[in-house]
Parts: sequence; structure tokens; C-alpha cells
Amino acid sequence: MLKAIDIMTPDPVTLSPDTDIRTAATLLLDKKINGAPVVDAKGRLVGVLCQSDLVAQQKQITLPSVFAMLDGFIALSSRDDFEREIQKIAATNVSQAMTKDPKTVGPQTPLDEIATVMVNEKLYTLPVVDSGRLVGVVGKEDILRTLLGHKA
Repeated sequence: MLKAIDIMTPDPVTLSPDTDIRTAATLLLDKKINGAPVVDAKGRLVGVLCQSDLVAQQKQITLPSVFAMLDGFIALSSRDDFEREIQKIAATNVSQAMTKDPKTVGPQTPLDEIATVMVNEKLYTLPVVDSGRLVGVVGKEDILRTLLGHKA
């Protein structure tokens, strides 16, 4: 059975947490990639920035739902979710817009497990991490190439 290390893209395009949003968006478009891992100065994965994170900056704010009871208000949605949404909309750099603590796989993760995670979690790209350091990425295209017997 093939594993992540067999099909991953080593040395993927990465972003720094302090990269400005415009530069990040341009890079994703120029490279024709859906997203990129975000790594710190030591090469540790700290997040992932996807095109959907950038599109979220243009969405309307969803105000928290509340209802009145006994002269008080009770929130029906999470204040933390609302604050995260505001932070993404107002983001000026990658660290403010990225998804923190992204789902990852290891180099020895089997192909069927990678595919299952991608489908169940609705992900297009998974960072491959070994001992906390980014070593590559596996995208849906990598899996399709494997199915068709093509090399990158």
C-alpha cells in the first residue's frame, strides 16, 4: 500500500505567518494552488491558508443569535465563533486568516487513510508532518495521479 511519503509533494509552497494577505492571495493564484501550509521560522507547521479563508473576508457578518428571557439575553451561538469570523474578515496577514491546528498526516500514513480524511473532512490538501516539521503535502491531485499511474 502506498503511503504519504510515496505520493507527497516535497518542499511545497509555504507561507509565513506575517505574510500580508494580498501577497498570499497572489501566490495562491499564481501557483494555481488551493492553499498553502503556514510555517514558522523553524519550519514547524502553524496553520494552513486556503483560498476559502481569503474568500471569507468578503462574506457578510453573521450576527450572533440571541433570545430574551426574564429581562435578559441568552446567546444561541458561540461568541468565540463570532470573534473568529470578525478576525478573518479583518485579517491583514496570514496568521489572522489561516486555519490554526490543521489536520495533518505523517509520512507513513497509508493512501486509503489519507483519502478517507480528505473526503470526510472536505479537504483538498493535507500537510505531511514529521516530528512537528512540514516535510510535504498531499493533494487530491496526487491521489488522482496515483490512480492513473502518472508521475508528478
